[in-house]
Amino acid sequence: SAQKYSSKTGKVTFEASVPLFEDVFAQDDNNIVVLNADTGDIASVSAVKNFHFKVKLMEEHFNESYAETAKYPKTTFSGKILNFDKTKLSSNPQKYTIQGTLNFHGVDKAYTSNASIYAKDGKIYISGGFIAKSADHKVTIPKMVTKKVAENVNVQYDYILTKQ
Repeated sequence: SAQKYSSKTGKVTFEASVPLFEDVFAQDDNNIVVLNADTGDIASVSAVKNFHFKVKLMEEHFNESYAETAKYPKTTFSGKILNFDKTKLSSNPQKYTIQGTLNFHGVDKAYTSNASIYAKDGKIYISGGFIAKSADHKVTIPKMVTKKVAENVNVQYDYILTKQ
């Protein structure tokens, strides 16, 4: 059977801050991620309402107006760690490329992400990031706040996976 590694406490953040304006930053500490260590296939899911902002009002606006959480409750990623070989992992982080599809706000988009991966004490550590654009996921930013929200959204993830 396949060697599966997973976590229910993956950390995913996104930031679309603009200098001189309030931080647009949110974090989800309950991202679920599963890795097939034999193939490098990786998949993750977040409940969109789990992304928490420092400012409650910003979180409300995000859920109601931008992410339309009631309509699109989940965001998912499905992809592959290219040239992944579990037997070559060590405690020294190595660079990998992850390619896959992010579904957010009901829209699928292909992304390539640079990741750092290492193994320690039987666990696999994966961290990395990519840039997403709100417009690519048909998220409309109201005119009155366009200056306060960056067009490029910096997405970062941090996983500690244990063998199932």
